[in-house]
Amino acid sequence: MAFIKPPLSFRSIINMNVGFFGIQYSFGLQQTNMTPLYSYLGANPDDIPLLNLAGPMTGLIIQPIVGAMSDKTISRFGRRVPYFMIGAIFCSICLLLMPFSRTLWMAAGLLWILDAANNITMEPYRAFVSDKLPPSQHATGFLTQSFFTGLGITLANLTPSLLVASGLILENSRSSNHITYTTYAAFLIGAVASLTSVLYTIFTTKEYPLTEQQIQQIKQETHHGIGYIFRDIAQAFQDMPPLMRRLGVVYLFNWYAMFVYWQFITLCLAKTIFNTQDPNSLAFSSAQLLTGKVNATYNIVTFCTAFLLGWLAKKISPVGIHTLSLLLAGVGLLVLPLISNTSLLFLPMIGFGIGWASMMGTPYVILAGSIPEEKTGIYMGILNMFIVMPMMLETLTFRYIYRYVLQGNPVYAIYFAGVLITIAAALTLTLKMGRTRQPELAYASR
Repeated sequence: MAFIKPPLSFRSIINMNVGFFGIQYSFGLQQTNMTPLYSYLGANPDDIPLLNLAGPMTGLIIQPIVGAMSDKTISRFGRRVPYFMIGAIFCSICLLLMPFSRTLWMAAGLLWILDAANNITMEPYRAFVSDKLPPSQHATGFLTQSFFTGLGITLANLTPSLLVASGLILENSRSSNHITYTTYAAFLIGAVASLTSVLYTIFTTKEYPLTEQQIQQIKQETHHGIGYIFRDIAQAFQDMPPLMRRLGVVYLFNWYAMFVYWQFITLCLAKTIFNTQDPNSLAFSSAQLLTGKVNATYNIVTFCTAFLLGWLAKKISPVGIHTLSLLLAGVGLLVLPLISNTSLLFLPMIGFGIGWASMMGTPYVILAGSIPEEKTGIYMGILNMFIVMPMMLETLTFRYIYRYVLQGNPVYAIYFAGVLITIAAALTLTLKMGRTRQPELAYASR
């Protein structure tokens, strides 16, 4: 007889997702600090995309493999937990070392290891929600991850500004490698947050044990060696639901745009607000701090609206909510470069924050009911591949678009990102065409 998952309390859903806070704190540090850090170490603006190749490449390689492995893992610690732990440890080590980088390639190398560790942790975390929650709570589970995404990235972005405001660190004080001391402190705090939050989830939330039938089936499949992983991935691609394929097209536009935004927002604000592109100037340091505040603003909106989006997705339509959210994000980026008054920058970030909240949760709600439960890890890994493939494409192509089409102007880069997210909003409407019934079943009893 099949095991029927009982609904969990809201507190239990919070506990199981606390670890996502640490993962996203780490990503928040990257979003706000890697471009300035590379600039301090002498990188040219059009080299920034290539230097950020680590994220998409590690995600492309690691996530489907880790997903397939976690589906077939048998251990006394569970299927997903060993990956949480290993990833969090390596993530913390890299965060500790990153500000001590003496060369551009040392920083880039650490970023490769850091992103690999984050991906090892994050992919099983998506499957963990489907493992633990019945379909009626998928929206709450995945949008809770959006809440912790917003909270983690908000605090990561605000940490340098809070340290300066408290008087603990001077705004432009730097070490011998030109990196500001606020960056050192932020990465140290991130290392602690990454490990402790994952440990909290591990100690408060236990995985459901596999049935004897599941264990025997896994042993039979894994008996044939490591090749089973790649066979499972290949078969999953072949059997991929049409809904997931269409979602991949949406992802192509909105995640290419997000990578452009993260890489060029500091350079854009330095130009539009402070009228500088000199990474060694006090004005550029101010632009880095302002980026933290701007990114914190949209992530505050994210964690304030995540549960509302989950409720609306259940009551109305996850596809409709995602379409509207992406449209608001696209408009926000198109407006952002037009604003020269720092006190008004929060306005476009409201729409952008709503879009970000939806990106981090709603697509998983749309997809969760249309994939087989025993393949959850693989398909969550493949869906995350749809995130990193546009990012990898961006790292390989955008330097030429930036140089030859956008005339090396970071303001145009943000406009470009806004257009792409607006296109993604329009393409989201295609998810209604020929959609399977499974996502609707997740809401049938509500």
